[in-house]
Amino acid sequence: MATARALHFVFKVGNRTETAKFYRDVLGMKFLRHEEFDEGCKAACNGPYDGKWSKSMVGYGPEDNHFVIELTYNYGIGSYRLGDDFRGITISSSEVLERAKKANYPVTEENGVSVLQSPDGYKFFVAPEKVSGDPVQKVSLSCSNLSKSIEYWNKLCGMDVFSKEDKTALLGFGNDQCKLELVDIGQEVDHATASGRVAFACPRKQLPEIQKRMEAAGQKILTPLLSLDTPGKATVEVVILSDPDGHEICFVGGEAFKELSQVDPKADELLDEAIKNDKSDDWFAKKGLQKGVA
Repeated sequence: MATARALHFVFKVGNRTETAKFYRDVLGMKFLRHEEFDEGCKAACNGPYDGKWSKSMVGYGPEDNHFVIELTYNYGIGSYRLGDDFRGITISSSEVLERAKKANYPVTEENGVSVLQSPDGYKFFVAPEKVSGDPVQKVSLSCSNLSKSIEYWNKLCGMDVFSKEDKTALLGFGNDQCKLELVDIGQEVDHATASGRVAFACPRKQLPEIQKRMEAAGQKILTPLLSLDTPGKATVEVVILSDPDGHEICFVGGEAFKELSQVDPKADELLDEAIKNDKSDDWFAKKGLQKGVA
């Protein structure tokens, strides 16, 4: 599907205050949209939770031409257990490491690459080379059988294979887009409770075709074609899939999503206001309780 495009990766976060500082002050990203919801998402965008939650989109530029991060925050949950499903997001930027040093934010090294961990433990690999366009280069996910995963993402999802080695493969919908890296860990993938989701846009007319193709191949469909409403904004249609290792994949109709995903100049203001008005920590403290650990 040459017309498909990588959009974002979804993280569940437990502390919006520290999370916002990390993405703004260390990674140097900008908040693009912020929305509050009184009940859980019909497509489980915030995970298997029915209560109040929020969604914040953050990145280096508009989602029209940048791969961004979706931060979902469930008011009653303080932390999530990490598995080995998500390996990291690679960013090419010399400025990120300079910001981390200035903020005294810990930087470690893994296989010769600088690593930053978000407050919730998600890894960001930082390459010092500066690139033109979007600094976000790839999302790395674990798999248990590389050949099986390539078959799924290439044949069924329509991704091109850019490179393949013994234990890794790099795929994508375009050379100028954020890529997907699959890493074979030789064992069952553990998604724990922090389990994320990757999203792609495609023409709306392709959504039924994707669903039929997955059904014909006997692949798991988490949410059949569904309309999602955002108050005051565009209604989008999505199909939520699960790959052979249980990685969640959202394909969304690109026409409506383009309208929905426009940058909101009030995003920072809305997020800061929500953080200020969030009394959930105080409520739990008064009750002598701690926020839930998912």
